Amino acid sequence: MKVTGPSGPSSSQGARPAKPAGGFSVPSAGGAASTGAAAAAAGVSGVAGVSALMALQGVEDATERRRRAIRRGGGLLDRLDELKLALLGGEAGEGALERLGRSLGEERPIDADPALNSLLAQIDLRAAVELAKADLRRTAA
Repeated sequence: MKVTGPSGPSSSQGARPAKPAGGFSVPSAGGAASTGAAAAAAGVSGVAGVSALMALQGVEDATERRRRAIRRGGGLLDRLDELKLALLGGEAGEGALERLGRSLGEERPIDADPALNSLLAQIDLRAAVELAKADLRRTAA
């Protein structure tokens, strides 16, 4: 058996049955059964390979989780800074509030470091407070 690429395994030239000179032929019952079984086995192994790759991509190590948590916290701080600049400029900051709400709605990865988790919780709290204050300003107006 020879593997020729992403299409899966194929039998080598020597193992193929001889074709009649007419061009079209109906395969024998025994040949069709073995070909069908080989095709089914190749299809299952291809699916298993893809499933294994998907599972490996879904596994997230501690370093990647920490990196995502820090990136999310930094993004929230950037959105809070945008809101601060908008409010100091005399604007309502609706766009900044919308971006802040979307960033806050993202899932926060939990890290093994309790100090980092505490800091990220404080950033989340500050963002939630700003959103609540903006909501109060909207309802009062």
